[in-house]
Parts: sequence; structure tokens; C-alpha cells
Amino acid sequence: MPAPASGRPDPDALLRTTAQEGTGRLKIFLGAAPGVGKTYEMLSEGAARRRDGVDVVIGVVETHGRAETEALIRGHEVIPRRAVSYEGRTLHDMDLDAILARAPRLVLVDELAHTNAPGGRHAKRYQDIEELLAAGIDVYSTVNIQHVESLNDVVASFTRVRVRETVPDSILEAAEIEVVDIPPDELIERLKAGKVYLPQEATRALGHFFSRSNLSALRELALRRAAQAVDARMLDDVRALGLGGTWAGGDRIVVAISELPGADGLIRAAKRIADGLRGPWTTLFVETPRAAHFTDAQHASVAAAMTLATQLGGAVATVPAPTVVEGIQSFLADSRATQLVLGKSHRSRWFELRHGSVVDRLIRDTPDVTVHVLPVPAGAAPGQRGARRPGHWGTPAGYAVTSAMVAGVTAAASALFHVLDLGNVALLYLLPVMAAASLYGLRTGLYAGFASSLAYNFFFLPPVGTLSINNPENIVSVFVLMGIAIATSQLTARVRAQADLAAASARTNATLAGFLRQIAGVTDTDRAAQMICDDVRRLLGVQAILLGPTADTHLGIIAASDPAYRLDTVDAAAAGWTLDTGQPAGKGSGTLAASEWLFQPLKAGERILAVLGVASDSAGDPVRADQLPLLSSLIDQSALVLERLRLQTEMRDVDAVRTRDRLRAALLSSVSHDLRTPLTAVIAAADQLPGGATPELIATIRAESARLNRFVSNLLDMARIEAGAIRLNVEATDLSDAVTGAAHDARRALEGHAVRLDVPPDLPLVRVDPQLLHHCLLNLLDNAGRYGDPGSEIVIEGRNRFGEVRLSVLDRGPGLPPGQEAAVFETFTRLAGSDRAVGGTGLGLAIVKAFADAMGMTVEAANRSEDDAGGGGACFTLAFPPALIVRDPSTGNAA
Repeated sequence: MPAPASGRPDPDALLRTTAQEGTGRLKIFLGAAPGVGKTYEMLSEGAARRRDGVDVVIGVVETHGRAETEALIRGHEVIPRRAVSYEGRTLHDMDLDAILARAPRLVLVDELAHTNAPGGRHAKRYQDIEELLAAGIDVYSTVNIQHVESLNDVVASFTRVRVRETVPDSILEAAEIEVVDIPPDELIERLKAGKVYLPQEATRALGHFFSRSNLSALRELALRRAAQAVDARMLDDVRALGLGGTWAGGDRIVVAISELPGADGLIRAAKRIADGLRGPWTTLFVETPRAAHFTDAQHASVAAAMTLATQLGGAVATVPAPTVVEGIQSFLADSRATQLVLGKSHRSRWFELRHGSVVDRLIRDTPDVTVHVLPVPAGAAPGQRGARRPGHWGTPAGYAVTSAMVAGVTAAASALFHVLDLGNVALLYLLPVMAAASLYGLRTGLYAGFASSLAYNFFFLPPVGTLSINNPENIVSVFVLMGIAIATSQLTARVRAQADLAAASARTNATLAGFLRQIAGVTDTDRAAQMICDDVRRLLGVQAILLGPTADTHLGIIAASDPAYRLDTVDAAAAGWTLDTGQPAGKGSGTLAASEWLFQPLKAGERILAVLGVASDSAGDPVRADQLPLLSSLIDQSALVLERLRLQTEMRDVDAVRTRDRLRAALLSSVSHDLRTPLTAVIAAADQLPGGATPELIATIRAESARLNRFVSNLLDMARIEAGAIRLNVEATDLSDAVTGAAHDARRALEGHAVRLDVPPDLPLVRVDPQLLHHCLLNLLDNAGRYGDPGSEIVIEGRNRFGEVRLSVLDRGPGLPPGQEAAVFETFTRLAGSDRAVGGTGLGLAIVKAFADAMGMTVEAANRSEDDAGGGGACFTLAFPPALIVRDPSTGNAA
């Protein structure tokens, strides 16, 4: 019977549908080439939506000077673009933050494949669009077919033009696509009329990219890609609803292969059919329980067929199922295939009576699918004729145990014969029959039935001691035993097959889950690479090596299951070819098959991250056919982990670059203003020295030189912090002395303020670096002197509470912006007012925090209460934890 539609929604499709809920919808206007009217169509549809009452804004639209396009912009709200300075030029790009703040219902964003100006949050415009969609904003955008990543090489092959700006196919797969199409002749006329490019550029374009043949090919690609996207969306919707049927807007071809000869011919025939129908095609291998008993040659035959299908551009799939028919029907229903290619070899009538015909059952039970039946060679593959699968006829141990069970039942029945009748004795013999069939399979179960029948006849049926039967009714009992043996064996074999498939699937899932669990938390690329090699070797029983670009060479060994392994010339060539092309190479593939290794690319999108090589310890095929799905899953998961680590590294590098740029800009600002101010004063005072050195001039030179020295010291201290070159000289320190010394050295910065020292002399000693603590106090006092109100009091307060010593510097000034208390300790940060309102580099508090962290202290910033006498202000506190407090002054040891 045909495989019925389950009516159960597909979990993956449901997850994809659910993930889109609450997000915006993307519609892409796809064109074959510039000038077909994508932007015009997008603006026209946006205007129609606006007339319907939808809140529509323009994020960015490129009119290219076309009057009709510019006319459509009028009436739309346009979000101003942001200006970005780059290499002496001012670039204008879409203002993502302004659009998010405006939060329209629909935004029009031209040129999906555009590369953003440096300095933005995202490198590509499609990434901006993804953020808009995540915020629940619908987006209309435009793109030409040559910018689609998977078609970039195809377009370049006939146009001789390779575009550098591309978008991932996943963007199109998640979008609604509208093809904006005009015939090539009409587009050429538009080009000649100057509606696409300027006249001189149009003449050059007509002789190159905009030839009629190129435009026809691009048009076909655009229409075909749109059809594929629509087909994929339709299948997702059908699967999410759990609907049956093929739902075929276009043809989808499946070719089913086996381990027998002739699979390569079937694959090539399917390729020709798919090319003629212009549809996707998949090579399917159904993994039944008998696949567990394949010989190495049979595994190699399946692997070679799968490799050939991949080389010809088809997809491959391996499906576990109890029978070939059930596996094919299940896959056809899931993939909504419309065409099935099968091979049929010549079988004897007796064989088909015993086993049935797979082809006949599929033709009869799959009426919605067109079945192509091709003749293939009959018989086993070379070298396999007459081979018996291990365990096909049972095992000696199974027959021995079965014989023992039959003998045991016979002995028990003989002992109980005086209380049992013949019918009950026959029932006892069902026990070894069912047990043998369940434990050892069909043939051992049949043996148990035959042995039980003989024992029952010989020991219990009259005449006892012979194999003859006098009562015809007893013949029924013998045949019942044989029938039960057959039925039980068949049922048990089917249950065991299903259990084996479930166990194999569970093992695969558990293997992948364990692999991901081990590698998910790794943050070091080298360690992750080694774990990948070790796990591949453990799970597949093969040698594994991971190669990729290194600091020294284009292709080097990143990790290996055997650290002593080195590439020879053929292996290096195969691995290099895989790294360059992204295609498998080596043994079992169609490229450089002389290598003992099979190399597979680890890809994330179109980026090739590394190459994984596997080889058999016995010089056989690297991976059996039944292991290919597991290897493919391991490769995919490994690629995801390596991509995550690569992105983390890039983000750290980007953050470091941003920090350096910010430091560089702030440093230039400080040098140009804050350091120039004291230099100007010193130079002016020096110019007046020939007229006589007055006390005021000498004081100015000293004060401004000290100020300049402090700025330079802060820069040097920050350089030490950034370089990790802080060296501690810890000793027991008296805080009273430390505060007094810092207040004395900061007297120039505190000029005009009353300073009150409220540090009890009985405060315990603390174990810190006196020089670093002195720097911390100087910077805190300098900060208080600059930001405190003129004439206000500055207090240095020390307290010992709950086993913690706290040293605070309090001022009377504007205080800190609420919620920004922690931000004051960031490098080059000045929160209050203009950065020119109060002098300073913005390094002082960052240095305080870095020095405090180095000594094991904490520093806190807070606002003083407005209820305090004198109003508010800021309070900066150095907290010394109990570990730094000296409990025994005689030794200077901390608690």
C-alpha cells in the first residue's frame, strides 16, 4: 500500500515557521541585470502600501539620476543617511539606528548586496536588514541575480565579470521573491536610450556585460532561482501543516541505488532526466538491517556511487528503514518527489515469488510519482558471488542453546507427563520456539520448531519412541509448532530490525550530542581542532587530520590523531585542492584518488575554514557507506564550532582595533589640547624670563611643568597597564601617612579648596604597593580638585567597618550622571559637560581602577546625598578587603 501522509507537521518546518513569528517580513525584488526596474517596482509597491495606510519610510534608495525613479520618492518619508568619514572622504550610508528608533511598519532599502562604509555596526547591508527584521520591521529590498553567492561563479563564467558584493542564499530562502523582468531587447533599448547608464558607459556595457546572450542567460538564472525559492517556501508550508501529496510546482527527481552493480548508470540517467526537466535531484540509499552485513566491497560500491552523485551536482541521502520499499516511500513523501529512477535486474520467478519485486510494489503503491525503470546487470558484484553474510544461517552457539532448551523442555514434560495431557505438552514446546526465534533469528527459530516437533513426536505421540503418528489429530500439533515457529520468527525478525534501526539512530544522535557537548564549551581553536581529530578517530575508527591555513604556510597541519603524521606530495596536493575548491579529494573521490586519505572541506557558508582528512588503518576505504551520514554530520558540526571560534577571534580583534582607534583619537585630542595648554604657559613664561625672573613666573613654570609631568605620567602608567607590565612591591602601609603624603603632593591641584583629613590614626595597616596607592590617591584628589565647586571642601575619610577598610575622597560638585557611576572608570572618559570644560586626559580614574585591581582592591564611585550639609557631590572609595588588612603589626602579615 502507498505510504500514507502522516498528517503530523514536520518539526523542523514548524521551528522555522515559529522562528519567523514576531519578526519582520522580507520581500526581495530580483532582477537579471541593472536597469530592469527593480527600484522603480519597489517604490511603486511601497507607495501603494502607503496609500493603504501602512507606515512606510525610505531607508536608502539609489536613483542613479533616473527622473522617473526620483519622482516616486516624492511623498515618502526619507530617513536621512549618516555621514561617515573614511580616508579623507565623507561617505553616506543608511542610518540603521535612526530607522530602529523611528520603528516604521515597512522600510524600503535598495541594493541588498551593498557593502557598508567602515565604522558601521555591520559590514554588509543585508546584515542591517536582518537586524531590522529581528525588530519586527518589514523590509523591501532589491538585488540582481549575479550578487547571489551560489550563482556568482556561474555568472562570471559567461559574463567574464565577477562581482565582489554577494549575499548568502539563506537570505533569499527566507524571503518572498518578486522577479522584475523585461525582455533582453527591451533592456538593450533602455540602455541605448541612456536610462541605465551614461551614454559613454552604455556603449561600453553593450559590448560586454549587456550582450543579448548574457542577458538571456541571466534572465533564465533569475527565473529559475525565484522558482526554487518559491518551491522551498511552499514545501516548508506544506511540511509545517503536515499535508500529504507531492505539491509539485516543478519536478523533483530521486534515484534509488543499492550495493549491486549498475548504480553509476542509474545516477547518470537521473542526472540527464534532471537536466532535461531542470529540477533538483537526489541519490537515495536505503539502509536496511542487511546493510550491517555488507562486505567491504559492497560498502565501497555504495560510497563510490554517492561520490559520483556529488560530483555530478546532485544531493545525496541515506535513510534507515526496515525494508527498501518503506524507505523509498518515506523519502518520496518527505521530499515531495515527482520522479523516481529505479534499476531492475533479471530475477528468477522463484526469487520474485519468495521476495517479491521492489519495482512492482513501488509502481503499484506510489501512484503520484512517475517511476523510471532501467535495466541493470543481474547478480552480485564482482568478487561477491556466493558470499554468505556473517550470521545469515545463525551461529553455532545459537543452535547449541536452542538444542539445550528443547532438551530441557522435553525433560520437564517427561517429568510432568502424568499430570499433563498431550495438548499442554505441545504448548510447552512453544517456549523454545519463541525464545530461539527472538534471540537468534528466523533460521534458528525454524530449527527450534523442527527439533520441537521431532521431540514431541518421538517422546510423547503414540507410538512412543518412533517418528510415526497414529492419530491424525496429532499431525495438526506438529504443523502448528512449525507454523508458530515461522510466524514468531518473522515477527521477531521484523521487531529486531526495527529495534536495530532505532538503536543505530539513537547511537548516532547520542554520538553527535556527546561530540557537541564536549566541543561546545571550547574557546581555544587549537584545542577544538585536536578534539575534532580525536573524536572522529574514536567514533569512526579512522585516522584523522585537520589542515588549513597557518601563520607559516597556505596549508599546514592544525591537528592530527597521530601527531607524528606528515603529508606526502600526493596527500598535500589532494588536501590543497579541497581547500582551494571546496570539493572532496583523495581516496574514494574522483580527484587525486591515489592518495590514501579522503579529504573533506569544513565550510561555513561559502567560506572554507579547514580540511578534514580521514584514512583507514588497514589501507582500505577511509569510510564505509553506512558511516557517511555520521561523518557528514561531524563535519557540519565541526565547521560550526570552528566558525564560532573564528568569529569570536575576529570580534576580539575588532574590539581591540576599535579600542586602539578610540585611544588614538583620545590621545591625539589630549595631546593637542590638554598637553599643549601647560606647554603654552611654560613657553610664555620662558619668553618673559629675559626681563627678569619674578616669583610669579617661576611659580607658573613649576606649576605647569608639574601639570605636564602628571599628564605624561598618566600616559606612561596607562601604557604599562595596557602592556600588563605592572610590577607590585607589596609592604605593610600606614594609611594615615599615605593620605598625608598624597594631600601634600596634590596641593597644587587642590588649590582653592579646603582639605579635611578624617583618617583615624588607629586604622590598621594594609598590605599594598605604596607607590601605586600614592598614584591612586593623587589621581582621586586631582579629580576632586578639578570637578569640585570652587572654594568647596574636599574630605579624605577613612573607616574600618565589618572587617573592611574603606578610604573615600568626597567633593562638593556636580556629581555623576545617574546610572553612569561605573562608566567614569573607562579610559578617556569625561562624563560631565564638554570635554573642554574641565582639563584632563580622562585617564586618571581608569588608572586608579587598574592599579586597584592589580593590588586586589576595589574602587567605587557614587553620588553624595543631597541631604548632606553643603549639598551633593561625588564620592570615590578605595575598599581594602580583609585579605589585605594586617592583623599582626609585628610581622606585617595580613589576615
